[in-house]
Amino acid sequence: MSQRNYYRGFSLVELIVVMVIIGLLASMAIPRISRGSKGSAEAALEGDLRIIRQAIILYAAEHSNTFPGPTADRVVAQLTQYSNRLGSTSTKRTGAYVFGPYLVAIPPCPFGENAGSSDILIDNGNTPPKVNTSGGEGWAYNPNTGEFIANTEEKTEAEMAMGG
Repeated sequence: MSQRNYYRGFSLVELIVVMVIIGLLASMAIPRISRGSKGSAEAALEGDLRIIRQAIILYAAEHSNTFPGPTADRVVAQLTQYSNRLGSTSTKRTGAYVFGPYLVAIPPCPFGENAGSSDILIDNGNTPPKVNTSGGEGWAYNPNTGEFIANTEEKTEAEMAMGG
């Protein structure tokens, strides 16, 4: 038997070392990938909240400091349709309905237990609105104060960094 035929394959020790290295690399890469998708959802949430809150502030500025509401359907209509000074809405712009629309649609919440839902939970009594994820609403809103938040118990990395 020649020396050349004897060393043809890998030894068991070499295979185990390679498998351990691959396992270590995978254990470092998988958490980074999952954090990346959560980070993008958080960034989308921050952008959506900024846009919705600006729309609510603009609505209030044009409607004698009255926030949209008091029901979820009225909030959606008042932000996505034309309105008059009293807050009545119309799908068409006329001489009476000169304000808005402030949003094309209420975006679905991109973060939390009810991610994907654009429904709004109305909470008149708490400031900020109290989170209640059992109804499936993506957002929580207080029409008395204009506060608009994601309806989730999950904390974003920014909230955790601030101790929230």
